Amino acid sequence: MQNSEAQMAIKSNAAEALTPERSEGLKPLYLEAVSRVERLHRRLLDLIKDEFDRMGWDDINPVQALLMFNIGDAELTAGELRSRGYYLGSNVSYNLKKLVETGYIFQERSRTDRRSVRIKLTPKGEEVAEVIDELYDRHLKSIDKVGGLGDEEFDGLNKALARLERFWVDQILYKL
Repeated sequence: MQNSEAQMAIKSNAAEALTPERSEGLKPLYLEAVSRVERLHRRLLDLIKDEFDRMGWDDINPVQALLMFNIGDAELTAGELRSRGYYLGSNVSYNLKKLVETGYIFQERSRTDRRSVRIKLTPKGEEVAEVIDELYDRHLKSIDKVGGLGDEEFDGLNKALARLERFWVDQILYKL
């Protein structure tokens, strides 16, 4: 009986935590944050595309380049890419197939489980990952001075984004 009283108290506290007035004030902030996350991702892809345009590379797209950057020197399966959150985009299988065809990724069937395919970067794919790494390094040289973003800002930003991600994951897992 004490347990159900405690659960009722928790539900009561949660209901009190967000009044309709506070919810109305929070909604535009929440929607702005969601919109910014989407725009930031698109801007990152634009930065990568500009970098590749300067280099004359046109056989891969920015999503594929980020995929290779996130693979790095690891050897993974497509499922591991998805579960680790390394993949951004709509269709990992399509992009991996294209990257194998264009010589950026090696693919090898597992000897123990023929359904499982391991992937790793070829030297050509490693070059793409290095270009992305150098792009990030270039940004880091001026992001504090020019962008006003230092350790504290990124720490706070990353904590807030991690909490938002956790909230969204909980919404999916627990069907809230």
